[in-house]
Amino acid sequence: MGNKQLRLGAFIMATGHHVAAWRHPGSQIDSGTNIDHYIEVAQTAERGLFDQVFVADSPGIWGTGDDESFSRQGRISHFEPVTLWAALSAVTKHIGFVATASTTYEDPYLLARKFASLDHISKGRAAWNVVTTSNDSVHGNFGLDAHPSPGERYAKATEFVDVVKGLWDSFDDDAFVRDRESGVYFHPSKLHELNHIGKYLKVKGPLNLERSRQGHPVIVQAGSSEDGKELAAATAEAIFTAWTSLGEAQAFYKDVKDRMAKYGRRPEQLLVLPGISPVIGRTEEEAQAKWAELQALIHPSVGLSTLVPYWPDEDLHRWNLDAPPPYYPEPPKGINSRAHVVIELARRERFTVRQLYEYLAGARGHWVVIGTPQTIADRMQEWFENGAADGFNVMPPVLPASLNEFVDLVVPELQRRGLFRTAYEGTTLRENLGLERPVSRHASGARLAA
Repeated sequence: MGNKQLRLGAFIMATGHHVAAWRHPGSQIDSGTNIDHYIEVAQTAERGLFDQVFVADSPGIWGTGDDESFSRQGRISHFEPVTLWAALSAVTKHIGFVATASTTYEDPYLLARKFASLDHISKGRAAWNVVTTSNDSVHGNFGLDAHPSPGERYAKATEFVDVVKGLWDSFDDDAFVRDRESGVYFHPSKLHELNHIGKYLKVKGPLNLERSRQGHPVIVQAGSSEDGKELAAATAEAIFTAWTSLGEAQAFYKDVKDRMAKYGRRPEQLLVLPGISPVIGRTEEEAQAKWAELQALIHPSVGLSTLVPYWPDEDLHRWNLDAPPPYYPEPPKGINSRAHVVIELARRERFTVRQLYEYLAGARGHWVVIGTPQTIADRMQEWFENGAADGFNVMPPVLPASLNEFVDLVVPELQRRGLFRTAYEGTTLRENLGLERPVSRHASGARLAA
C-alpha cells in the first residue's frame, strides 16, 4: 500500500439518505432545521477524522410525485448550506465544509464573496460544490419558464468558475501589511480588478475580501455526464460520483483522469470520491435485518416517486410492482448520467419495479453495501486499490445513527489496514486532502493549480 490513504467525506442528507429514514427511530425527525443535530453530526465526522462534510442543495423545493407521495417525503425543509457551515465551523476545528451553489442561478460576485467569507470564518476549511442545476422546481423561482439548455449551462459554468477564481485572486497574498507605525494598511498595487467580459458574464471586480488561508476554497463537482466530466477535468479538485459496480467505477476514474492533461493538469490534482451508503451490522444477519427494517418503512407511493425522473411520462401506479418495468427508456439527451446508471442497473439486475425502487430508496442509485465493518472495509479497499476511487463520500442511511456506527466500527477497521489516517495532517481542508494551494494568477510566473 505504501503511504497512500483514502479520503472520506460525510454526505449529510438531513435524516439520512434512505428515503424512509425520517420514519426510523434512529433518525432526528426534524433534522433539516435542527442546528443541534448538525452540530452532533459534524462533530461525529470530525471524531472519525473525516476530511469533510457535504450537504446537497437546490434553490427550489425537493420532492416528486402526486400529493400522496409528496406528503410522505422527509426532505422538504432544510438549511441553506453556507449559512449552516459558517455556524458549524465555530464548533469544529479540523473538518472541511462542502457547500453546493449553482452557476446557473447564483451571481458570481456574491458567490465568490460568500465562499471566501466561509473560508476565512472556518480558517481554511471551505469548499464549493459546483452545480449547474436541473431540478424542475428551480427555474420558476428566478423568473424563467425553463432551464437554459444543458450545453449552455455547462458552458456558462466553465466561465463562471474562472470568474470566481479570478475574484478570489483580487488581492496578492502579501497585499495587507497593517503596519500601525507607518500607517500603511495595504498596498494598492497588489489589488487587481478582474474586468471580465465574456460570453455569459461581465464582472468588474475586485472582490472586497483578501485571499484566504487556502488561497481558494476547494472546488468540488458532482456529475458524470460528458459535460460534467469535462468540467471536472478542467476545474474540479474533487468529484462526487455514483457507481454500483467496480468495472463502471474504474472506467469512470480512468476517463476523467485521462481528460486532465489537455487542461495542463495532473491526475493527482483531482480526487474521485464515489458515494457509498453502508448498512452496518456486527454480523451479516444484523446488517440484513437493519436493511429489511428500513425497506419495510417505504410507502409504495414514495417508492414509485423515485422512478419518476427515469419514466417521466408514465402513470407508474398502473405498473405491477412485482414484475420488471414494462420497458427501459433511452435517457433523454441532457439528462445527467444518473439516468443511465439507474436504467443499466435495472437491466443488469433484472429488478422488479419494487426491487428497483427499494434499491433507489437506499441512496438514489449510489452504491449500497450491507454487511459487517470488515465486509464494508473489504469493498472500499477493493475499489481504492484497483483504480476506482481515491476515497468515498459516505452516505449514512439514517442520521445520526448510521454515521455513529461507521465512525465507531468501520473507521477503526480501515485504520488497522493502514488505509486511513489516525490524526489530521494539516489545518486546512486542502492540506488534509493533499491538494496544492493555488498560486494567484497575478503572481510572477503563476501557474494555477486546478
